Amino acid sequence: MSKKRRRNARKKHRHHSKKSAKSFNRSAKLLAIPAGLATAGISMPVHAQIEEIVVTATRRAESVQDIAVNISAVGGSQIEQQGFDDLSEMSSYVPGLNVVDQGGRDGNRIVVRGLNAEPIVNSFGQENGGGTVATYIGEIPLYVDLRLNDLERVEVLLGPQGTLYGAGTMGGAIRYIPKKPGFDNTTFEVRADAYSYSEGDGVSSDIGFTFNVPLSEQFAIRGSIDNTDDQGFIDYPFVVQTPGVSEPDPNFADAAERAGNFNPAEDVNTEEALSGRLALRWVPTDAIDTTLTYYFQQTEHGGRNVSGRRGTVPAGKYESPYRVLEPNDRDSDLLALEVIADLGFAELTSATGIGGVEESGQRDQTDLLITLEYSYEVFPTFTAFTFEDEETETFNQEIRLVSTSDGPLNWIVGGFYNTNEYDALSSEFTPGYGAFVGPGFRQDLNDLEYFEADRTKLTETAYFGEIGYDISEQWSVTFGVRLYDYEFDEANQTEFPYFTTPADFNPYPLSDIGNQLQLTRNQAFDGDLFKFNTSYTFENGNLFYFTFSQGYRVGASNGGDPCPDIFVPGSQSLCLLAPGQQFGPNPGDIAEINEREFFPDTVDNFEIGAKTTWLDGNLTVNGSVFFIDWEDPQVATASVNAGTAITVNAGAAETKGFDVAFNWLMSDEFALRGNFSFTDAELTQAVPSLVRTIAPPGFGTAFEDGVAGDRLPGSPETQFSLFGSYSHDLSGGNSIVVDGGYSWQDDVLSVTGARGNSLTLDSYGRASMNVSYLTESWSVTGYVDNLFDEYSESSVFNTPLFNQTVSGANVRYYRTNVLAPRSIGVRFKYTYE
Repeated sequence: MSKKRRRNARKKHRHHSKKSAKSFNRSAKLLAIPAGLATAGISMPVHAQIEEIVVTATRRAESVQDIAVNISAVGGSQIEQQGFDDLSEMSSYVPGLNVVDQGGRDGNRIVVRGLNAEPIVNSFGQENGGGTVATYIGEIPLYVDLRLNDLERVEVLLGPQGTLYGAGTMGGAIRYIPKKPGFDNTTFEVRADAYSYSEGDGVSSDIGFTFNVPLSEQFAIRGSIDNTDDQGFIDYPFVVQTPGVSEPDPNFADAAERAGNFNPAEDVNTEEALSGRLALRWVPTDAIDTTLTYYFQQTEHGGRNVSGRRGTVPAGKYESPYRVLEPNDRDSDLLALEVIADLGFAELTSATGIGGVEESGQRDQTDLLITLEYSYEVFPTFTAFTFEDEETETFNQEIRLVSTSDGPLNWIVGGFYNTNEYDALSSEFTPGYGAFVGPGFRQDLNDLEYFEADRTKLTETAYFGEIGYDISEQWSVTFGVRLYDYEFDEANQTEFPYFTTPADFNPYPLSDIGNQLQLTRNQAFDGDLFKFNTSYTFENGNLFYFTFSQGYRVGASNGGDPCPDIFVPGSQSLCLLAPGQQFGPNPGDIAEINEREFFPDTVDNFEIGAKTTWLDGNLTVNGSVFFIDWEDPQVATASVNAGTAITVNAGAAETKGFDVAFNWLMSDEFALRGNFSFTDAELTQAVPSLVRTIAPPGFGTAFEDGVAGDRLPGSPETQFSLFGSYSHDLSGGNSIVVDGGYSWQDDVLSVTGARGNSLTLDSYGRASMNVSYLTESWSVTGYVDNLFDEYSESSVFNTPLFNQTVSGANVRYYRTNVLAPRSIGVRFKYTYE
């Protein structure tokens, strides 16, 4: 029996009778059902059952319960009902997925099954969500923290997927599936959301509009636009009035001194976001389906979601310790063309995408400079800040053929080409410091003390495919392969312009960086990856599978200049060392790791899983056990000179664990769903000179080895969630739905190595509840997020060892990113058809 016939047989087993449209609507409210199914008039049993979610993650339309890989999906109706705005809010629905939410200013870090060895705080730089998970918008790989508006569903695949997807998917893939323009009805939808934080003064809002218009039997258009105005909840009480003049560290207990030096700002971490898309769909024949879509997302952030309560200044839970404001703007867009052609024996898909991200921002740079102890710290009114400008341009082309025959043999073959060009400028200003140091500094540069320019270009090519065979009606096997290569080019310029001349250095804008810096080849690698999967489906429809799959991630340069061969004691340098190079005055001061570049890392993933259905289709229970062998993991550390953040290759690591999820329709009115996961991730080989440590007093640094058994950062060992939904019908066809949920995670390590350089973030749990009144055309929902007003720290930058005073200056490097306090709001939606 082919896979297609087995799916039909399972559907007959589950759906053996009809039910009314009223019962169907109630089930759609309770469960994660794609909106497309809810409007298709699909027949359902008399008693409510869990409806199958159809996904396309394996490049064929199949039920989640029929796919022999670890996949979770959350439908558009559930996203709307729960009020999920982004991936971090939705992640508690997916076992094994941890999204470290650091607020819109700093972005998210996505960690799957513990595959992370970097500090769980994003610094300013090319945003990729952590690098081990590929995110797809439709058919195009592009990392954007996408607003979850007007989506068919979100699909999350755990484990390497390189034989199914063009982009590298070492840890997994996340797919945002938008609703396509439809030909059935003209529809208009208006939605509005208003809410306030317990720690903020303003009322935030989110207003959106969606339309779908079939212009003919062959052409349709769909568009949506949403505007978010989040009023924030983080205060910046220590912003200096005039950098370089105002005292950043006065007597904090003296109200007059604080008033004379500070210009406090309240609710600074605001976010204004305008996002939307416009899609044109043309179906000239039954065999061709073409969709052209433009996506955009423009965000303005006032500051970070950061707390300095554990630092050296008297900051509260929702107060930043920093001396200057830290705004940031990020604009993303994508033009995507998807063409699907039915060739009879196979389906041909071509996906073309042109995307880009532009970002600019300002941040407090004072702490880095005073901890270097190069004399910045002796300037009594020293305050430094950095402007960052960057631009990323991407081009993607993927072509694949997917067999459509009903025989025992099925196959997928595809090709992928991608370019990613990244340009960035960093301009560091130290007001008043040049005059303090002495004569001869360049006054025409307006206190520009440091300037760095970076360019990179990554070019990837891959050929991938799978072939599957049904050995019997119940037993199937699949083999997959991926052949890949990439080239990485880079260029870097670093300047200390205070005492230069115009002939030596003149700053230039980002638009001219291509003329100033010429790219040179840094790396070129090629390789292959393999996959094997076998599954067995029992007569009752329950499925068990085993998967072996491999994944990889590209390497890159750490940027920066190479160090000179002869060490100069006391010199100020941001250079990077090569292995074996001397970095100090003693003969034993020899670099043991490569600071200049890092190379690809790979994983071998072994997994056993099950997809099971019970109680006549009212209960699904899915689970898996996994082991991942990680070779040459990319691990974050700091350079010997100036402590610059860099990435190096460790020897090896592993992660193992299990996850389980259930969905239970306990009655026609009440549904319960939940999940639990356990992950044990650690180094398995020692890494020389990995961990940078500080021995107070002072900031002289030493480096310790990372040792086997060191826990990896970024994900909890244990996490679980539980959600319940109750629906009650009223007269006239209306209904009331009550939803509640609770998610919890235990402690998280901040960086690799559980010693002086690391910090363990406390466990936390967060609850939510909402009550909705629904009619045929409109709905209104009152909700509370973070019901118990839990104070939750999601990530951390540095450790309490930085809580020192240098020449009277309080170091404020150590901070934590915090999640939002309790918010109370109301949502409204109106739909016209």
